[in-house]
Amino acid sequence: MLGVVLAGGLARRMGGGDKTLLPLNGRPMLSILLERLAPQVSAISISANGDGARFGAVAPGVPVLADPLPGFPGPLAGILAGMDHAARLGLCWVLSVPGDTPLIPPDLAARLRAASSPIACAASAGRTHPPIALWPVGLREELRAAITAGEGKVSRWAMAQGCAPVEWPGDPFINANRPEDLPLLERAEREGA
Repeated sequence: MLGVVLAGGLARRMGGGDKTLLPLNGRPMLSILLERLAPQVSAISISANGDGARFGAVAPGVPVLADPLPGFPGPLAGILAGMDHAARLGLCWVLSVPGDTPLIPPDLAARLRAASSPIACAASAGRTHPPIALWPVGLREELRAAITAGEGKVSRWAMAQGCAPVEWPGDPFINANRPEDLPLLERAEREGA
C-alpha cells in the first residue's frame, strides 16, 4: 500500500501557500501526518505541483509526484499520480490523505482495507471524507479517462465506483481550511487525538 499525501491545493481560504508546512504546536502539519501515516503503509509520497524541494526539510527522501495530466485538475489527479507511482513500485493500493488533515487515526489503513468494496473512504460526524480513501491501483486507467473527460469531483467519481464509507466515532478527520481551524487542530493534538 502506498500512502499519498494530497498537497496540491492552492490554500485560498488559508491565504495561499502550502498548508502542510504550517506549524501545528510548533511542528509542520506534514511532519505530524507522515508520522501517523508511515506505520500504516509500505511507502509514502506527496502529491503536489511545483518545486518539490520545498518539502525536503520536512520529508527528506519522500518522492513528490506532480499531476500526470495538465491543467491542475484537482485532487483526483493527485490520486491518479499516486496510482501511477504505486504501479511502478508494484503496489496494489493507494491510501490518500489530504495534507491538511494531520490527525488521522492509527487504524485508518486497516479499517479501510477491511471494507468489502472496491473503494472505501473515511466517514465521521455525519459526513463522508472521500479524499481520505483506499483506492485499488487497478482503477487507474478508468480514473485517467474520467479526469480527461472532465471529472473533477472526488466524491462523485468514488461513489460511481461503489465507494463504501467506513465510520469512525467522534471527528478524527479535522482539517485546516481556514486560519481559525489551526487552534482547533492544535487543541485536538494536545488532547491526544
